[in-house]
Amino acid sequence: MTFESPGGSRLRARFDEAADLYDRARPRYPEPLFDDLVAIAGLRPGARILEIGCGTGQATLPLARRGYAIDAVELGAGLAAVARRKLAAFPQVMVHVAAFEQWPLPDEPYDLVLAATSWHWVDPSVRFVKAAAALRTGGALAVIDTQHIAGGTSAFFVAVQEACYAVFMGDDPKLRLTDSASLPVGFAPSTGSELFEPPVTRSYERDIPYTTAEYVDVLNTYSGHRDPTLPRTTGCSGASRT
Repeated sequence: MTFESPGGSRLRARFDEAADLYDRARPRYPEPLFDDLVAIAGLRPGARILEIGCGTGQATLPLARRGYAIDAVELGAGLAAVARRKLAAFPQVMVHVAAFEQWPLPDEPYDLVLAATSWHWVDPSVRFVKAAAALRTGGALAVIDTQHIAGGTSAFFVAVQEACYAVFMGDDPKLRLTDSASLPVGFAPSTGSELFEPPVTRSYERDIPYTTAEYVDVLNTYSGHRDPTLPRTTGCSGASRT
């Protein structure tokens, strides 16, 4: 579900209803992702980072541990409160409660703008243009996206996917999970995307095991599952590609 979808601007606020659950249940990003990000973006010690939609700080914390100065902008006050608790030991990190589209950019530019599983929630008429305005010349934009893919315990997920489609998602074939090789890579053309060079991409594929309780918890962190008035579009697979 994206900002452009029906109800998308409302759905992006639903995560704040379950901030502690979100922090506990959502899988962490793989550590090699951050090593690659630092290398590809050419981040030097003390680099300035603007993070869009930090949630509970799951991507913020690994970068804070590397010593970077971070302004993290988060729409939900509950999510921001969890992030502040986790990041209290890092005075170079500030968590701001605001929508990125309205948050005023400071005069000093950033070396990196980061959106970790949040880019699709930002107004497409704003996101590239404002990210470019936030960056110094030669700065980098990093977008981390997590996709559910076919995998996991095959027999179980075949059965549970059928239940998900029947109860939550209808029979749209575009919502069927596919293997990682079939997923699109890079940015689709959008307002302001021409301001950036073609992206460098990396993928990290994982099978994530869950107990029954853990699996229910992670499903209950998806905004589409939390809003009874809108069609669900979140898959129910335990395999993912980041």
